[in-house]
Amino acid sequence: MRFAIKTRPEHTTWERMRDVWVAADEFPVFESAWNWDHFYPLSGDLTGPNIEGWTSLAALAQATRRIRIGCQVTGMIYRHPAVLANMAATVDIISGGRLELGVGAGWNQLECDAYGIPLPPLRERFDRFDEGVQAMIGLLRDPVTTFEGRYVQLTDARCEPKPVQRPHPPITIGGKGPRRTLGAVARWAQEWNVILPEPAQWRPLKDTLLTRCAEVGRDPSEITCSVNVRIDGDVPLEKAIGAALDEISAYTAAGVDLIVLNLPLHAKPEILRPLAEAVAPLS
Repeated sequence: MRFAIKTRPEHTTWERMRDVWVAADEFPVFESAWNWDHFYPLSGDLTGPNIEGWTSLAALAQATRRIRIGCQVTGMIYRHPAVLANMAATVDIISGGRLELGVGAGWNQLECDAYGIPLPPLRERFDRFDEGVQAMIGLLRDPVTTFEGRYVQLTDARCEPKPVQRPHPPITIGGKGPRRTLGAVARWAQEWNVILPEPAQWRPLKDTLLTRCAEVGRDPSEITCSVNVRIDGDVPLEKAIGAALDEISAYTAAGVDLIVLNLPLHAKPEILRPLAEAVAPLS
């Protein structure tokens, strides 16, 4: 099993989040670290602070040296795909080739309403997502990209300088929609991430992904399958780690490749050593 961490950029400070990532960089068992792409908190007081994902990711790239970094996941509705491609290329360069490019169709009605960002109906949202992923791949991979989509049009478009990772940073697609999301994973992703209430729900989704891969002739072994496991901050740490280990065991038996440990709100660097010691024997 492989392991990563995820920090919640809500109700926190830049310094606290940075210190956790810098500390995680020192534990080889954690291969990657993730934040999220939201502008409002997702829990508690929704008027509270939430650190923006991509600007903080660039700074975290500079603050760390080994651990891979990513946003889980970027809402395609928030930025034009060409803008996002340029952002991704720059962060990959800043990190020395450690970016994981996490993307999803987007969903947060509250943020969209507050900022005047259109949130299209689900079908159109996924049509835009499919076009956006293809446009980004072209920009990150090719010297010049022309793309004629319904929603995205590129004409002799360039994205320079190119990212360190070639042909492009690995793409993580998040979500569990059996047709559109898993279809996109089969076509374009190097990692699939899903958040589920219980491990028993994962295997049927993986079987659907295998079907989507067969439909497009994709080798499913090329796709890392990751899930998130929450470390409960409302109970003593020993108990929280024990519960997480039980969940990890179930996901391991189901065939998951990578566990993303969702750290509690207000987590401090000191939480990482007992977590690393608990999961290292499983890696």
